[in-house]
Amino acid sequence: MKMLLKKMGQLSTEYLDRFSGADQPTLYYNPNGIFSGLIEYLPQLKQKYRPTPWLANAHAHILYLDLIKKRTIKLRYDLLEQLKMSDGGITGIAWYGLDLPANTPTIVLLHTITGSPESMRELVRDLHKYTGWRVALCLRRGHAHLPMPVPKINLFGSTQDLREQLLYIQDKFPQSELYGVGSSAGTGLLVRYLGEEGEQTPLKAAFALCPGYNMETGFDFVHPFYSKVMTKKLIKRFIQPYQETWQVCPSWKRLLEVKDLSEFEQLYFELAGFKDYVSYTQATNPIYVFENVKIPLMILNSEDDPICNIRNLEPHKDKIRAMPNIVVITTKRGSHCGFYQGLMQTESWATRLMADYLIHLSRGPAAVSA
Repeated sequence: MKMLLKKMGQLSTEYLDRFSGADQPTLYYNPNGIFSGLIEYLPQLKQKYRPTPWLANAHAHILYLDLIKKRTIKLRYDLLEQLKMSDGGITGIAWYGLDLPANTPTIVLLHTITGSPESMRELVRDLHKYTGWRVALCLRRGHAHLPMPVPKINLFGSTQDLREQLLYIQDKFPQSELYGVGSSAGTGLLVRYLGEEGEQTPLKAAFALCPGYNMETGFDFVHPFYSKVMTKKLIKRFIQPYQETWQVCPSWKRLLEVKDLSEFEQLYFELAGFKDYVSYTQATNPIYVFENVKIPLMILNSEDDPICNIRNLEPHKDKIRAMPNIVVITTKRGSHCGFYQGLMQTESWATRLMADYLIHLSRGPAAVSA
């Protein structure tokens, strides 16, 4: 009887695996680099990722994230601070874990393209729960209804603003080690900053969740439905409410008519403070400085992501395999920033991975070379 039940359980698991697309992650990295030993300490990478069966469809996965998780997760931040940048612009930091000891590590979290404290609650909550660390959600200009006294905004954020936010965090918690996490569009800011700073960054390690890699081409592969919906959100949240601010930018009205992300990204450069699209991309596209990233960086993409399409990764695989400090992980399913697992009590496989990765690296140089 026990053997029969065991066999039935195995058949059930095999059926669910086929239905949900469960499979072991694929890894791209330099076998002579730091991740050759580190991966052995991350058991998730040696086991199958089993998506929640009823979220096997990428679109169902996104709807679950946007319509249920983002709206039902309850989290009260300790403090929402507004920071005045050197040019007079306003950014912010939403804190969680302010009462932790001063030497507790801090995760610097960079949000999505229309991210807010509310939309990032699940990731903030789970990163804190899994690591026990402080989380500083760095808010970009115009997000979370921040005032916009200076006519300047960037879909992917400003590295100068991030430097000033990091200095503020360091001043507030000088004994705290800093670790970076970027989600979707936040990965563009994270990698651009890391590439500009090289070894000078105070961040000890970083994790990029669902990046688009080359921002000049990444929007071309976004599923048309999401491209249209996200463009409407950008106009509603960052253009229409600040019309008086944008009066000094002659091109702003054209943005009210755009229909997709690619068109928006190619037209809004003046609002980002640049004279033309070329100078904007040269100053902000992370792909131009990607090879200058020096700290450990783990990247996660799903092959069924309808927003940051897996085709964005293809031109960069050889470059990644040559770099000693970067690993890219891909899964067959997971959609965009979801990666849920479990049947009724769903949780993010990705957040558990990033937490275990950062905790292991926080143990010092011996952990990196393990």
